[in-house]
Amino acid sequence: MRKLILLTLSILFSAFELMAQAADDNSVMVSNGKIYVVLAVCLTIFTGIVLYLVRIDRKISRLEKKKD
Repeated sequence: MRKLILLTLSILFSAFELMAQAADDNSVMVSNGKIYVVLAVCLTIFTGIVLYLVRIDRKISRLEKKKD
């Protein structure tokens, strides 16, 4: 599970880095400061999904151990 999370995070951050290099398209959002709001919302949603999946994984692991 940790490998999957690390892989997902590395792909996500590399995608952000690639998008950051295309500054011409985002110059309007950067100048208005809205890009940071969008980034914060995306990171919040992604963090929530990851935490939810980790929590579900722990619950399933406990149930599997309890079954045995």
